[in-house]
Amino acid sequence: MSSVAGNVFMVVAPSGAGKSSLVNALLAQDNSLWLSVSCTTRAPRAGEQHGKDYRFVTHAEFDALRHHNQLLEWAEVHGNYYGTPRDHIDAALARNQDVLLEIDWQGARQVKKLYPDSKGIFILPPSIDTLRQRLTARGQDSLEVIERRIQAAAEEISHAPEFEYVIINQDFSLALAQLAEIIRTNRLRYRSQQVLHAALFSQLGLAAPK
Repeated sequence: MSSVAGNVFMVVAPSGAGKSSLVNALLAQDNSLWLSVSCTTRAPRAGEQHGKDYRFVTHAEFDALRHHNQLLEWAEVHGNYYGTPRDHIDAALARNQDVLLEIDWQGARQVKKLYPDSKGIFILPPSIDTLRQRLTARGQDSLEVIERRIQAAAEEISHAPEFEYVIINQDFSLALAQLAEIIRTNRLRYRSQQVLHAALFSQLGLAAPK
């Protein structure tokens, strides 16, 4: 990533912490971000659209993508498979565009190996009780599924120390402002500025970042 200005941001959270709502609100106010659309073998939830929320594929199609090394990362979550196609990400970075990934902690580990400069942002709920209330109010999963997600949340949350940033999503407006600030701050990193303003940096005799 040394020759591109684009950044890779990974947004991770347990189910129900508000990750998707925050990401959608961020994209609505910052059209320079490119959201990577993951593929999954799970069935679409009410209101979800193929190619926008996820690329919904069969198990056979997912296996083919994995076999041909077309996935940046993949993982099994709650009995379903999720993965991130790599080709569009590399193309966005080549355009010096920032990339946003909605993935889980397992995927974030794999992305970090391929993109060491990527930044991880973990979204925490204010409490487990609030998490349960949000999952229930969503009305998309059975009580059994909700309890499984609650049990899994503790394991997912335990990986928050692996990330550069943590946002507690208690007040949505504040959490959104904090997320946007992380994006803006990282755009001012030396590497990004050096690529975007190469002529100026050359004129000033500034070297490439070590």
